[in-house]
Amino acid sequence: MAIARQAEQRVGHVLETLARWLAYIGGALMVAMALVTVASVLGRALLFLGLGPITGDFELVEAGCAIAIFSFLPWCQLKRGHVTVDVLLDRIGGRTKAFFGMIGDLAITLIAGLIGWRLYLGFGEKFPYFDQGLRDALGMGAKPFFPETTYELELPVWIPYGLASIGAAMFFVVSLYTVWRALNWVLDGGEPAR
Repeated sequence: MAIARQAEQRVGHVLETLARWLAYIGGALMVAMALVTVASVLGRALLFLGLGPITGDFELVEAGCAIAIFSFLPWCQLKRGHVTVDVLLDRIGGRTKAFFGMIGDLAITLIAGLIGWRLYLGFGEKFPYFDQGLRDALGMGAKPFFPETTYELELPVWIPYGLASIGAAMFFVVSLYTVWRALNWVLDGGEPAR
């Protein structure tokens, strides 16, 4: 009695592949941010050798970590990796447990939509390109008078916003899919064994 089970499985496979690769990119970015931090700390420790900290290291780490976090969210949602309290749910039947899982997926979908929407509006405030007609059509608001940059590196702030928006959009799409998947689990009588 599931709703389009074959389509759900095909969509799930595609989303799993995309989410996995996005998580790999986020992981590589986190490793790079850790290396920047280590190099900067070592540079500070070895000032007597003529070395020094990496200029703008905190700006790079801040932007990189924000992008990486949004890269991990789709995979986490797809695998139901968010923190849950299962004290009561472990004692109830399959269909009821699947129903509560679906309610949780629906709540996360609403939150993912809200986060994605607000992040996109923030991106629109920082993005200094496109004519006003296209910006209005895309819901980006007015073009900023002065494009915002970071203090030391003068990195345009719209770049991390835009890259994080990709992860946020994928998080929302995956969340929608997990509601569909959970609805099928409810209709089938419970979640499949892991």
